[in-house]
Amino acid sequence: MNEVQIVLEEVLLASVKGVHVVAVEVAETGVRVEARSTMGGASCPSCGRWSARVHGSYLRFPRDLPAAGQRVVLSLRVRRFSCPEAACPRRTFAEQIPGLTRRYGRRTERLRSALASVGLALAGRAGARMAHVFGAPISRNTLLRLIASLPDPVAAVPRVVGVDEYAQLRGRIYGTVLVDVETRRPVDLLPDREADTLAAWLAKRPGIEIICRDRAVFYAEGATRGAPQALQVADRWHLWHNLGQAAEKCVYRHRGCLRPAPVQPTEPDESETMPDLPSQPWPNGHRFAERTRAKHATVHALLAAGHSKRSVARQLGMGHSTVLRFAGAATPEALFTGQWQNRRTALDPYKPYLHQRWQDGCTNAWQLWEELKEQGY
Repeated sequence: MNEVQIVLEEVLLASVKGVHVVAVEVAETGVRVEARSTMGGASCPSCGRWSARVHGSYLRFPRDLPAAGQRVVLSLRVRRFSCPEAACPRRTFAEQIPGLTRRYGRRTERLRSALASVGLALAGRAGARMAHVFGAPISRNTLLRLIASLPDPVAAVPRVVGVDEYAQLRGRIYGTVLVDVETRRPVDLLPDREADTLAAWLAKRPGIEIICRDRAVFYAEGATRGAPQALQVADRWHLWHNLGQAAEKCVYRHRGCLRPAPVQPTEPDESETMPDLPSQPWPNGHRFAERTRAKHATVHALLAAGHSKRSVARQLGMGHSTVLRFAGAATPEALFTGQWQNRRTALDPYKPYLHQRWQDGCTNAWQLWEELKEQGY
């Protein structure tokens, strides 16, 4: 019997010292291993004094790694010791077996480590399904809590760091995210976008050689003050984003040149009689005109098919009054009210000045308005 117990200890608890296997019971629900602690004493978690005076004992039932796909539960008898330090606020304390138990733990340390590895590899739902397959059922929320309780890994100082903003509350609260560009992993989060905060973070890490940052002024100032030895570059996304914005502004300024020339009407033959066509305020291809013509055709097609006006409004997501207006217009041109027909406005005399100031780089609307007021607008 002693030889059998020695084999059980070597197989089941080979990596744990101070535990003696008493018996093993195999049932349909799983494997139950009875064990007890053999350590001579324990250290008080409050004062650190060693104690060998046993106050009592009790049973713990932590779950262990599955064996051959079956659930394993330890019936572990641990002792409670009395603290010999009179000034210690803790009168008694329970012993913890290194590598096997922890305070309030319902799983052994090796099962906890295995589940944490599964969670890091597969996350919540997929990790829970995999754990259920090899005999350690766990919920996805508990698996995520195990991952959250792990200590943060020690991050090395990056050589190339990326600096950009992130929104905690869009439009109101923004912070700064710092990423190791070479490993593509986040390094730290700063609570704001202030130059002082970024400069203080960079000053503690003199090993940074390249800063790939947003082109904001506060990031430029913080990077210059915090890491003067580093080379500052713009990342690829901001380069493409700024290039796209510049191209859009250029096309918008010259949108009048991009409009197609109106088609010249051909002279009709004398033998042919052409009906009088209503004048179209927009040429073909104008986005507002084409959208209005398409909606007008759709509304009249549904009405011709027997649908009611309220049914048309529900199908097209339009208001009832809008459907009435489209239904009452014989042609789509009757719906053109003129708001996009380049009518003269009080701003026309000042448009050359505005275009020139915009090309000079002044894009502040309030400043432009103040300058136009001085000119009599």
